[in-house]
Amino acid sequence: MTPHRSASDDIDAIIERLDDWRGALLADLRRLILEADPDVVEEIKWRKPSNPLGVPVWSRDGILCTGESYKDKVKLTFANGARVEDPHGLFNASLDGNARRAIDLHEGDAVDPDAFRTLIRAAIALNG
Repeated sequence: MTPHRSASDDIDAIIERLDDWRGALLADLRRLILEADPDVVEEIKWRKPSNPLGVPVWSRDGILCTGESYKDKVKLTFANGARVEDPHGLFNASLDGNARRAIDLHEGDAVDPDAFRTLIRAAIALNG
């Protein structure tokens, strides 16, 4: 019988499988999320045959954001991003929706750590 793996273990596996810049970037973003608030919960959602490892999700009193990797980008989608204060203009994708906002990061892109942690804390405050 296989021992139960935690969501954090599954996120580790996703990052490890992305053995290029996407894995390193997702690991950095994850670290910043957990630095913003150590009480953030890591989850895995939306497992399916085409994506058996599922999608990393960070929550605190509801979903904060998901982290997905594509061939050319890492996408963080904030469930309630349309209502989250973004004074540093980090959101650059899904800007037309009524609820979600996203940050698309491509190879070589960097995110300001302080601005990103501030955005995470704003999303937490909105959920609280």
